[in-house]
Amino acid sequence: MNLTWLMNAVSGSGTQQGGGWQMILLLVAMVGVMYLTMIRPQRKRQKEEQQMRDSVEVGDEITTIGGILGRVITVKEDSIIIETGADRTKLRILRTAVGINNTAQEKLAAERDAARKAQEEARATRAAESGKDRKKSKKSKE
Repeated sequence: MNLTWLMNAVSGSGTQQGGGWQMILLLVAMVGVMYLTMIRPQRKRQKEEQQMRDSVEVGDEITTIGGILGRVITVKEDSIIIETGADRTKLRILRTAVGINNTAQEKLAAERDAARKAQEEARATRAAESGKDRKKSKKSKE
């Protein structure tokens, strides 16, 4: 009876050691998945926001994170001066307070619309040409 207990103890300790490696691999896999799903996209978003803030130029329409709309009149290293409203009130804000560059958004939307129209025109041209080819092939068969 003592021998059976000893064999079970030895075989049980071997299983626990293998389970420890599996646990470590599982934790490494969980950290990897967390990095890919949470940390990496957040860093990408932060990088895009910083690039947008750095590309603000004089004359751009912006919206601050507080919801203030204005036109940029001066750009400095860490701050921007904007004028708002009909009375042209001037506000000095930090670059980090810029939420959206409306001018860049409008340019991007215009480029997308132009690309979409060009694709539609190309499709229409191809459809018209294929229709002509079909008519020619029908006439040649007759």
